[in-house]
Amino acid sequence: MAQTIRVVVEHHPDGYVAYPLGLQGVVVGQGDTYAEALRDVEDAIRFHVETFGPEALSPDPDSPVLEAFVAEAAVPVK
Repeated sequence: MAQTIRVVVEHHPDGYVAYPLGLQGVVVGQGDTYAEALRDVEDAIRFHVETFGPEALSPDPDSPVLEAFVAEAAVPVK
């Protein structure tokens, strides 16, 4: 059975970093491309669940992220 997990993928000058939202514990993936980072974080999530059990997929009660958005804000700079 598969569970959908929201993942943030950031593009940095030296590659991509990906991390899931709201999981208990720290899980991070990386890669030279978007696809590599996404595959790496999927592997990291699988390892996290194998190590800590399916309870690790329960939302972190201290960080109940329901959704994440990326937006732009125009800020005047003097």
